[in-house]
This record gives sequence, structure tokens and C-alpha cells, in this order.
Amino acid sequence: MSTIDLSTQNIIEQAKNTESTPKQKKDDLQKIKKACKDFESIFTYYLLKTMRETVPKGSSAVSLSGKDTYYMLMDQRVAEELSNKGNGFGLQKMLFEQLTKNYSKEVPQEKIK
Repeated sequence: MSTIDLSTQNIIEQAKNTESTPKQKKDDLQKIKKACKDFESIFTYYLLKTMRETVPKGSSAVSLSGKDTYYMLMDQRVAEELSNKGNGFGLQKMLFEQLTKNYSKEVPQEKIK
């Protein structure tokens, strides 16, 4: 998974306190969108991981080494794909709207694609 810039609130505060060009504001909105998408991806990964832990373990005598690693990688990839498809689960859209509702009236609020 890619790293997340957790300073989304700082970006918003800096943009409010300084004069920004429309291009800088648009770049800031793109960073916020990416942070929201990454957050949803991580949330989805932990959701899948937790759901997998609820499945009872089989009583197979043979235990495959690397199975846990395979499941971890698969869950990460599925979570990324789900977050990148359309609006994902909708969490990224809600986060984006909440984080940018008072951001700026000059830059039109774009829908997350």
C-alpha cells in the first residue's frame, strides 16, 4: 500500500492562512482526494483482515508456509482495487466532502472519480 500523508488538516489550514493560486488550491484538493482514497484502502484492508480472522481454521495436518503472507498481500491488493473502482465504498467521498466543505469557494468541488 502506498503511504498516506496524515497532514490533510494541515494542508487545509495552510491554504486558509496564505494566499494561494487557484493551481495550488487544486493541487491541495488532489492531495486531499488521494489521502481519502488511501484511508479507505487501509480501512478496507483491515476490514478484510478482520473478516478472515473470523473464519474457523481447518484441521488440516499440512500447514502451508507463506499462507498468511499470501492472504495479507491478497487482502491489500483487493482493498486497493475496491478503493480505486468508482467511488469505492463511498467512504472516500464522505471524507473528502467533510474535509473540504469550508475549504474554498473559489475552487469548484470536484466529484471523486
